[in-house]
Amino acid sequence: MKLGLFQQIVELNQSFDRLIGGLDAKWAYKFQREFSQKLKDPDDIYLEVRDSEERRKRKGLPPRVVTLPNWDMSDEDRYDKEQCPKRKNAGTRRHRKSLKSSKKARATTRGLGHLATPKKGGYRP
Repeated sequence: MKLGLFQQIVELNQSFDRLIGGLDAKWAYKFQREFSQKLKDPDDIYLEVRDSEERRKRKGLPPRVVTLPNWDMSDEDRYDKEQCPKRKNAGTRRHRKSLKSSKKARATTRGLGHLATPKKGGYRP
């Protein structure tokens, strides 16, 4: 009886080892993938796409993506810096326009159409 109990314990232990081994493999894969994603430079995707397109070209396949010749990431950074103040101003302009148009809409719905449109040559608040 002790031998049968010992065999069951050994089988249970082996099953547990297989289970833990499978979980460890999944965990290790997930950890490795997350770690490599953290180390990866976001701009590397452009290089990977360029290399992939070169391989497709060598094989005679049509391109899936068109990359700009002589493209440089610093160009995009410089453009973003130039556009940042313009974007801020555009938001305030849109807000002012929407306020004006909402006043105009209220005036026309109340039957005060003469207030909705400014007089010729002047601004009417």
